[in-house]
Amino acid sequence: MGAPESCPGCGSEVFADEAFCQACGRSLTGEPTPTGAACAACGSAAFSADGYCEQCGVLRPGDRDHVEMEAGGAAGVTDRGLRHSRNEDAMALAVAGESVAAVVCDGVSTSPLPQAASQAAADTGLKTLTERLAAGDDPETATRTALTKAVEAVTALAQSPHDAPACTYVSACAGPGGVTVGWVGDSRAYWLAGDASRQLTADDSWAAEMVAHGALTEAEAQAHPNAHAIVAWLGADAGEVEQHVTAFVPEGPGTLLLCSDGLWNYYPEATRLASVMPSADPLTAARHLVRLAVDAGGRDNITVVVIPFTQEHAQ
Repeated sequence: MGAPESCPGCGSEVFADEAFCQACGRSLTGEPTPTGAACAACGSAAFSADGYCEQCGVLRPGDRDHVEMEAGGAAGVTDRGLRHSRNEDAMALAVAGESVAAVVCDGVSTSPLPQAASQAAADTGLKTLTERLAAGDDPETATRTALTKAVEAVTALAQSPHDAPACTYVSACAGPGGVTVGWVGDSRAYWLAGDASRQLTADDSWAAEMVAHGALTEAEAQAHPNAHAIVAWLGADAGEVEQHVTAFVPEGPGTLLLCSDGLWNYYPEATRLASVMPSADPLTAARHLVRLAVDAGGRDNITVVVIPFTQEHAQ
């Protein structure tokens, strides 16, 4: 067995010839965690059909615990973090003509099958977005159509309005015409470009509503126990979903960042995110931001998509 190293997920001691971390179950090879991996909590190898340890009940490490993808010069990383037994975030990323399109979704943990909701929304949203852009739709129309289809996909998962998987949603397409972002919930999009950095989305959350209505200051709202309660989401119990879409043409190069609250809970301000974004390729940058969130506590699932917007795009 080789010299000890540190697990990139939890920091526990691992060895170079190990395939996964015995402490947290994370894959150490870049490949999906083997379905035969031992339980991270008790070491048992006996799991039920739905993936729970028959000895202690902990969910088996899965192939969504840590996922990385690249497309069109952009990259995304999603990670289970340190506190959750599974990754309920999902992302999707693809080239769409001269543009790059991406979707990030965060499953609502209090709903049934949140991981299914986020995956359905991300996959359906991206598929529709790329198809509509290829068919000639303008980015705003394509974004709204994709969000509508994502809503339908998540709604279809419900057994009843009282048994409804749910998730948040944020999408983006970036190309020669600029940047278009659509969202529901509190997954965010940021424009990172030094002092010009800003948050592009406005959270559908209790805290944001209190601040908008003048009932609480930002500090008061964020300190409240209900701060992160969302007031809009995708799901059969969501009622009529109000879509938010915004578009802008950057004046110069920068980075479009999509993320779940697993990152922005630790780095909510755009200028702060810009300051910790490394000058590196998108995959390295996304890995770095995920690592920062893990090192800060990793209390939630973490998803980050990094889309560079070049000078050529800005012209």
